[in-house]
Amino acid sequence: MTSGAFDVPLDGERAQLEAFVEDYRRAVEATLDGLTEEEARRRLVPSATTLLGLLKHVTWMQRVWFEECVGGTPRREFGLGQTPDESFQLSDDDTVATVTQAHREACATARKLVAGLPLDTVVTGHRMGPRTLRWVYLQVLRELAHHCGHADILREQVLSSRGATQYVGG
Repeated sequence: MTSGAFDVPLDGERAQLEAFVEDYRRAVEATLDGLTEEEARRRLVPSATTLLGLLKHVTWMQRVWFEECVGGTPRREFGLGQTPDESFQLSDDDTVATVTQAHREACATARKLVAGLPLDTVVTGHRMGPRTLRWVYLQVLRELAHHCGHADILREQVLSSRGATQYVGG
């Protein structure tokens, strides 16, 4: 049995959390579908936020929460920026393909790290102290939903500059 809109299983909290996280992961990636490299990098707001930068940031965010917080590996060891602001910065080597691939790899690593762990598992890699895996899932879901909303608006702006609109989010 599913809930409908996102095909979220109704048979357990863990299944629901995982399904919502996966839906938002796909939705953020989908905001880049059919865009040129220039469109994906286009700055439409005063901050450094771009569609490609958002995907790079949510990749960073998931690595921090799953690899650092759950896995216990300090972010310095995996060569990521130390702050959220740094995670939006694009290099010349960043493309839709490379950032999407990095996101998919981070998601796969996250899935492996949490496989078999109960939601009440206390993880100790967070700089502010121990958290439960449930808390980590909710934090990641909150951030993905927040940034997916940003990405939907930016995509709408990019497409409107072409004279077309296409809504991606849910």
